[in-house]
Amino acid sequence: MLMKGTTTVGVKFKNGVIVASDKRATSGTFVASKSAVKTLKITDYAVATISGLVADGQYLVNNVRTIADLYSLDTERPLSVRGIARILAFLLRRYRPYFLLAQLIVGGVDREGAHLFNVDPFGTLTEEDYLATGSGSPVAISVIESGYSPDMDRESALRLVISSMTAALSRDAATGDGIDVVVIDDRGVNFLSREEISELVREVLR
Repeated sequence: MLMKGTTTVGVKFKNGVIVASDKRATSGTFVASKSAVKTLKITDYAVATISGLVADGQYLVNNVRTIADLYSLDTERPLSVRGIARILAFLLRRYRPYFLLAQLIVGGVDREGAHLFNVDPFGTLTEEDYLATGSGSPVAISVIESGYSPDMDRESALRLVISSMTAALSRDAATGDGIDVVVIDDRGVNFLSREEISELVREVLR
C-alpha cells in the first residue's frame, strides 16, 4: 500500500518560520492513516514537511538528518538551512532517471535569518516567503496569498497558517484528520500542542 501525504504549508514571518501539515495519508480513495506525521524535525533549528509518498519523504529526511548530525560533530557548528535544502535536492536528483515521489518544504532559522525552501521531486530548489504543497495546495495558497505580509508577526502568521489549513481541510477530500503546526525561531523548533492548535482553530473559525 502506497501511503501519500497531502497538504502542507509554510510561511515566513518577521523572526521565524511556521509550517503545518494535515494528518491524513491516502492510498487512492482509501484513508490509509489518520495520524500520519508529515512534519519532521531535522535539527534543533530546522524541519521538513512531506507531501507525496510518505515512505520516500521519510527516507530523505532520515538521510539529511544523519548528514546534518555528522556535519555538526565534524565542524562544531550546525548545518545551515540552505545546506539542508541543497542536500535534499541532491538526493532527489541522484535517483534520476527514477524518482522519489516526494515534495518537501524545508523551514528553519540560522545565522542568516529565517528561511523557507521548496524542494520538488526533480530536485528543483527555490526559496520562498510562503509555500503550499500537496493536493490541497491550490486552496491553501489562495488563502495565504490573500493575507500574507513580509513583516507579519508570529501571531498573525499563525492565524494565516491555520486559516489556510482549515480551508484545505474543508475543500480537499484527501486532506483531513487534524493539523500539526510547528514554529521555528531563534529559540528553536516548537511543535504546538493539540490544545494550542485547537484554540487557534476556534479563533479562526469565530
